[in-house]
Amino acid sequence: MPQEKTVIITGASSGLGASLALEFAKAGANLGLFALDEEGLVETAAKCRERGARVLTVAGDVGRPEDCEQLVEDTVSQFGGVDYLIACAGVSMWAKFEEIEDVSIFRKLMETNYLGIVNCVYYALPHLKVRSGMIVAISSIQGKIGVPFHTGYVASKHAVQGFFESLRAELSGSGVDVLTVLPHWLRGTNLRKSAFGKDGSAMGASKKKHSKESISLEACCQAILKAMEKRKRELVIPSKLKLLPWLNLINPGIVAFFVKGAMEQQDR
Repeated sequence: MPQEKTVIITGASSGLGASLALEFAKAGANLGLFALDEEGLVETAAKCRERGARVLTVAGDVGRPEDCEQLVEDTVSQFGGVDYLIACAGVSMWAKFEEIEDVSIFRKLMETNYLGIVNCVYYALPHLKVRSGMIVAISSIQGKIGVPFHTGYVASKHAVQGFFESLRAELSGSGVDVLTVLPHWLRGTNLRKSAFGKDGSAMGASKKKHSKESISLEACCQAILKAMEKRKRELVIPSKLKLLPWLNLINPGIVAFFVKGAMEQQDR
């Protein structure tokens, strides 16, 4: 990745967002880092500065438009513009729909996973157009198929897919590209620990381990960087999962059977 590019990363306090921040720091990028977890954000920023990066941090909630506006304004003020917006902030859930005790988790999932991206894109887009920049949205393979125990999460990721399919058409000829990243399970994140349980609170630590199909943060980061360099539209990790949405169209019953089995193995 070229030096002196300015990159905004949401969800930068841990997991994939923090890992990507470190990769861009090593490449010499200017970083605008954003997260709700201020302590984790400060830690990520310190590690990036150790690698020689210029770093700006903004603590806030992607679900609040004013926080996203502040993030973009502060980044542009300090670094002069925006080349890449990487939307990593997200939250999951793990509960059967009929067992859910607090229906407000569905609103919270949409506010973070979907509207959080919309808010950031809205304020960053004018600046991305100036530099023929790129939007990178960390979605999920679940944005294309249904998955048990994840009704609200899947719905939010389907919304992300629909939003960017429409936005790409609007941005044709503008110089701004959109990359949607659809990974399988990622190791080394707090996504399951912080996922909403049936009572609306975070699930906390689990004894369950990810399946052998899970992806390391390092492998995911490298795949994303390569896809960005090629200005790709979509990245599915691992690549063999590209067949899943097609198979779902041809024989949804088979896909549902295998997905249900995989999820039941993960359920604690």
